[in-house]
Amino acid sequence: MNTVLHETKVTRIDTKMLRNGSILQQPLQSCQKNTDRVRISGKGGDDPVRLRSQRSLTTTAALCLKLLLLLHLLTLGKCYIREDSHSTLKERYRTRTVPKMLYPQFDLSQSGNVTALADKTALLNCRVHNAGNLSVSWVRHRDIHLLTVGPYTYTSDQRFRVVHERDSDDWILKIAYVQPRDSGVYECQVSTTPPTSHFISLNVVEPQTTILGGPDIHINKGSTINLTCVIQFSPEPPDYIFWNHNHKIIGYDSPRGGVTVIIEKGDETICTLLIQRARVSDSGLYECQPANAASANITVHVLNGEQPAAIQHGGQANYSSSSGKILLFLLVFLIGHDKFLK
Repeated sequence: MNTVLHETKVTRIDTKMLRNGSILQQPLQSCQKNTDRVRISGKGGDDPVRLRSQRSLTTTAALCLKLLLLLHLLTLGKCYIREDSHSTLKERYRTRTVPKMLYPQFDLSQSGNVTALADKTALLNCRVHNAGNLSVSWVRHRDIHLLTVGPYTYTSDQRFRVVHERDSDDWILKIAYVQPRDSGVYECQVSTTPPTSHFISLNVVEPQTTILGGPDIHINKGSTINLTCVIQFSPEPPDYIFWNHNHKIIGYDSPRGGVTVIIEKGDETICTLLIQRARVSDSGLYECQPANAASANITVHVLNGEQPAAIQHGGQANYSSSSGKILLFLLVFLIGHDKFLK
C-alpha cells in the first residue's frame, strides 16, 4: 500500500491590540508556532481500517490545536491568522473597552466655609464625586488630629461624628455643642496617591446683645421711651425677640397701649421698643431677650419735673448743663486769646 500523507501547516499568527485609539503590538510567541508535517506511513500489509482511524485522529488533533490558538488570541484582542499556502487573511475582532479612571472631584459649591453659633451644632459638608471605594477622612488642622475615616470616628471627643448615607457623595462632619475653641481649618481628605484634600474653615461666634444708651437713661414724663437693641455676630437673625419690663414680658396688645416694636434684619438685627406717653410707672429694668443670644438690660428713669444731667427727649439725650459749661469756657478762652494777640 502506498504511503499516505496528510499535511496541515499554520505558517504565521500575528496579534495586534487596539487600546485607547493607538495600536499596541504584542506578538505572542505561543501563537508563532509552525506545526511539523504529520506523516502517516504504512506498509502493504497494514490494515486500511486502522490507517483511516489514525488519519482521522491526526486531523482532529490538528483542528483542535488551531481552535485553541484561535480562542486564545480572540481573548486578547484583534488577531490575523494566515493558513496554508492560500495566504488567506482572516480577521477576528473582539472589542475590549478599558474604563477610563475617574479622578475624585470636590464640589466646591456644596463644600464651603461654615459659621456656627456657639453651643449649637455645626455641619461641615464635603461633597466628593467619583470617590468610589476610596476612603474619605476628616482631619483637624489645629493639632493635625485625625477625626474620622470613612464611617468610623477616631477621636475620644464624642461631639464629633461623620454623617454619610449610602450612595451619597456627601461626607458631613457633625460637631455638637460647638465652642469657639473649635474654630479653625478642617481638612476633607480622599485616599488617592498622593492624597487629595479640600479645606473648610469653621468660625464659631457668640452673638452679642447691646442696648444703646445704657446702663441708665432718664426721660421726662409724657415723652416717648425709645430703646434700641442691637444683636451682632449672629449667623442668622433670631426667630424672636422679647422685651421684658421688670422681668415680665411686655404685651404689645396690653391695655397700656402705645407700645410699638420695630425689627430690622441684616448683618445686624436691630429691635426698637417705643413706648409713648411715658409714665412714672414705666420706670424700671428693661431687658432685650433674643432667641439665639444672651440678653441685655437697661434701667429707665421716668422723671416728674426733675432735671438730671442727661435727659432723653423723644429718644434723644440732652446734655444741656455740661454742654453749656464747655461752651462758656471756650468763649472766655477765645476772647482772652484775641486780646493777647492785639
